[in-house]
Amino acid sequence: MIELEIKTRRRCEIVDVTSLVSRAIPEGMKQGFCLVFSPHTTAGITVNENADPDVKHDFLAKLEALVPEKESFYRHAEGNSDAHLKASMVGFSQMLPVENGTLDLGVWQGIYFCEFDGPRTRRVRLYFSA
Repeated sequence: MIELEIKTRRRCEIVDVTSLVSRAIPEGMKQGFCLVFSPHTTAGITVNENADPDVKHDFLAKLEALVPEKESFYRHAEGNSDAHLKASMVGFSQMLPVENGTLDLGVWQGIYFCEFDGPRTRRVRLYFSA
């Protein structure tokens, strides 16, 4: 297992971690899988387009419209119910193929850490299997 440190700067933020994950692929690994996992209940992992920065904006804007930060019916005492819901909707991990020693992503794809309760220092765990 390899652990990466991610520092977020805003309450809701999407951080491109593609290059960090790519650099962590073990030397000599030709083919296999990489599990990218967030051990946090208010942050998730997704794969999406990384060519147009507006995709990240639109993604966060739609999640906020679907699950607003403030709702009268939230009961969770910490005040971050929306962050838990958004993280569960996005998911906490992605399984990605490794081919010829590199991530086998589509042309426009990137790996994103999705922060919903920042700013914080977070961890992303990588598990590799040949």
